[in-house]
Amino acid sequence: MTLLTVEDLTVTFPGRRGSVNAIENVSLSVEPGEILGMVGESGAGKSMTGAAIIGLIEPPGHIAGGRITLEGERIDTLPPEAMRRIRGRRIGAIFQDPLTSLNPVLTVGEQLIETIQTHLGLSRAAARERAIDWLRRVGIPAPEARIDTYPHQYSGGMRQRVVIALALCAEPRLVIADEPTTALDVSVQAQIIALLRRLARETGVAVILVTHDMGVIAETADRVAVMYAGRIVEVGPVARVLANPRHPYTEGLMASIPRIGPRPDRLAQIEGAMPRPHARPPGCAFAPRCPHRFAPCVERRPELRGTAAAAVACHLTTEVPA
Repeated sequence: MTLLTVEDLTVTFPGRRGSVNAIENVSLSVEPGEILGMVGESGAGKSMTGAAIIGLIEPPGHIAGGRITLEGERIDTLPPEAMRRIRGRRIGAIFQDPLTSLNPVLTVGEQLIETIQTHLGLSRAAARERAIDWLRRVGIPAPEARIDTYPHQYSGGMRQRVVIALALCAEPRLVIADEPTTALDVSVQAQIIALLRRLARETGVAVILVTHDMGVIAETADRVAVMYAGRIVEVGPVARVLANPRHPYTEGLMASIPRIGPRPDRLAQIEGAMPRPHARPPGCAFAPRCPHRFAPCVERRPELRGTAAAAVACHLTTEVPA
């Protein structure tokens, strides 16, 4: 059974000029044990999609359309208290800055033990043993001693390891990882990426990895969903999308990555900027920046066509330019 299914998800915020859709008609699926990467520029809607899945849209924003199904159960219409019980137990979260994810006045152990007891109902002694085991699994040295220390006594990379343990200690089926390596230096990023990949394989947990870094996607994900202006424009297996991108935006992202070899005169870049949510054009949102645009691109918005595993939203794949 597919673990998570998102169908035509739209998140809306009221504004002075009327309602604005932060994301529009987003559809995706995640299988058990799979790592799905979500990539795109800032403002593309990646984090908003993750927040909608986990039920953390800040009012007055709200889900205006679509449905979210977790293991066959629809969760986007659940009341707040029921959704709170799902967070942590069935869906975990790893956020960008570990300092904001951890309570500075509680020891790491107290935070892990509370989470384990809340969701698994273990005794304090059993919860403490499980907390020590999770600290060991995420690579915290001497976990028996470090469990009673405070977050400020850990380095940035070690704090992020604690956050990963906190997200996984209640044995959720799905984890939303929102830019989990952005605040870390490159060597620590590589360690965290390897840790996430290993834990996903060992525990069978599915991961939605939100990032703007194609290198992180290449190293970690099984499939990738490319987002632009609140929509998914391409989705497919990582190896296929990176080697043979079908959407011009994905092509631009790949071309902008520096490569080893003779140095070009200048790095490739995507001209222009992503439109703001209230100023998206009527046709393809990428058309003003696309070097391949033709008449249908400015007239009609392309639909995401293909299968749940691999699809693209581009008129170039369905029509021949005149």
